[in-house]
This record gives sequence, C-alpha cells and structure tokens, in this order.
Amino acid sequence: MSRETPTERREAAETRRRWVTLAEVLAVAGVLIAALTLWSNWSERNADKAEKASARASEQRESRRFEIRAVAAQNGDSLMLLRDDRHEIQTATIAFPSALGVERKDALTDQIQRDWFEKALLKATDGGADDQAGRLPVLVAVTYTDGDASGSASGIYDVIWRTEAGMFSFGRSLKLEGLKLRQRGGDQAKLDALWTRQQR
Repeated sequence: MSRETPTERREAAETRRRWVTLAEVLAVAGVLIAALTLWSNWSERNADKAEKASARASEQRESRRFEIRAVAAQNGDSLMLLRDDRHEIQTATIAFPSALGVERKDALTDQIQRDWFEKALLKATDGGADDQAGRLPVLVAVTYTDGDASGSASGIYDVIWRTEAGMFSFGRSLKLEGLKLRQRGGDQAKLDALWTRQQR
C-alpha cells in the first residue's frame, strides 16, 4: 500500500479546493440567474399592466371626447351642430370677433344662424365683388352629456361662407357652407387677433 507524499497530499487538497470554489461560483451564478429571471418576469408583467392601463385610459378619454361638428342647411341659412350616440349637446355658445359688433349668441336650437351676423359680415366685406368666399373665425363652446357625467369642449372654428348677388342685382346675400376647426381652446382675445390678421 503506497503512501501519499506530502507533495501529492498538497496537490490533492488544492484540487479539492478548486472544485469547492467552482461549485460555489456555479451556485452563486445559479442564484443570480434565477433572480434575474424573476426580475425580468416581474418587470414584463408590470410593463404589460401599465400598457393595458394606459390603453384603457386612452380609450376612456377618446370615448368622452366630443368633437364639435356642423352641417350646413340646404338653403345656407344656418349650420346645425351635430350630436352623436354617446353625447347630447346641452348648451352651445358662439362668440364673434369684437370688431363685427355682434353679441355672443346662445344656440338654443343647436344652430348657428346666418341672420346673427349677416349684416355685419356683409358690411365688413363690402366694396369688392358680389361673389366672394371666405372664413369667419368664431369661438364655439358647448357642454354635453356623457352617460351620467357631463363634459365641455371649446375651440375657434371657421364658419365657411360665400356671398352672391341678390335678386335683380340688389345687394348681396350670404350663404353658410360649413364649420371647420381652426384650434382647440382659445378665448376672445385670440379670436379678435385672428380676425384682425385676416383682414389685413
């Protein structure tokens, strides 16, 4: 039976230590990999939840939003404000550029009436051809229902109009053709500035 020499015992001990160290490294690496996997799964779940919550919030905001739209009457004497299946207009207020001298109007019948501002606009555009076309900026504000809740919307819109020679060449008449959004929000000062710039 051969005995290990001191050198052989030392080498065997070093080999065992190397194996122990390698096992420890592998164990630590396994723990780190498991922790990273758990963190990655948790992070992905949280990101997915946040994305779904954001999508739901966006859908709710979109469903609550009311777009102010209007269609012109066939004879051009008014613009009818449109409602949709989810929203019903409760009140509508229309403000005009101060320079026209037209008072703020409440559209009690959901209509923007031509005769509210026809004389003022014809006067402001007098001196040119009878047949003209243009845009009149107005500030429109509405309140509306949204299920059991209520909401509001406002913006500066262009009333699209045209004029034509009156009967037997006497005067001119005004026809309304549509309503187009210029900007969301706004106030009287902004409205007046837009009209002044437009008239230059």
